[in-house]
Amino acid sequence: MSDAIDHPQSTSQRYWLTTADGVGIDSVLLRGAPGRTAAVVLANGFTGSYRSPHTRAIAESFSLIADVMTFDFRGHHGSGGYSTVGDAEIHDLEAVVSHLRGLGYTSIATVGFSMGAAVVVRHAAVYKGVAAAVSISAPSRWYYRGTRRMRLIHLGVGRTAGRFFLRSFRKVRVADRGWDTRPAEPREIAGDVAPAPLLVVHGEADTYFPTSHATAIYEAAADPRELWIVPGMGHAEPAVSPELTLRLRSWLREHLALE
Repeated sequence: MSDAIDHPQSTSQRYWLTTADGVGIDSVLLRGAPGRTAAVVLANGFTGSYRSPHTRAIAESFSLIADVMTFDFRGHHGSGGYSTVGDAEIHDLEAVVSHLRGLGYTSIATVGFSMGAAVVVRHAAVYKGVAAAVSISAPSRWYYRGTRRMRLIHLGVGRTAGRFFLRSFRKVRVADRGWDTRPAEPREIAGDVAPAPLLVVHGEADTYFPTSHATAIYEAAADPRELWIVPGMGHAEPAVSPELTLRLRSWLREHLALE
């Protein structure tokens, strides 16, 4: 189902998608000029949402070159199910990409942030077919507890009180069980993203994951690949400056089949 809302320079259309494992995903497609066949998908970090002003600003900027689809991962805000913090979320991204293909888009790039970046790397490696993949502020491995912020995240998802806080104050429902089978880590599977180009972006001032995570993903990847370590940049969507957004948009323009 869908409903449309008109804006002065674009049209935003909301879709309710269903994943291969039966979870409902709340998504929005931002359309620009008519007749486009290229699209960009934005995959938020843990607790993020397409409603975030940071995500909306990035989407609006990218919409100048391609249509943009944003969505909430399972367990987040209006989507159904429970968050698995990076495991089953690969089905959410595939549901979005498949929906865009069904709408006629033939060149699709995926851009992920933090948890969403790990999902983007895994999705591009497992499902293939994307025109390009961009990983921003991604972890290179699971269960990382090397920073204070990540230790707090683990407390939040691993304890009943933490999950109650996330559900009550962040509108995020986290599954109370671990992974039945550990998915491949981004550093283990990055080499399978090729032949699609992979851009790895990381902030030098990231307080969740040090830059060694970005280096590990980049070194595991095959060409074509690029690594941007951004001085002064923090973590994920809130840390993406207007200048970096323009730089990312230029990179996407080069790697999407634009008409």
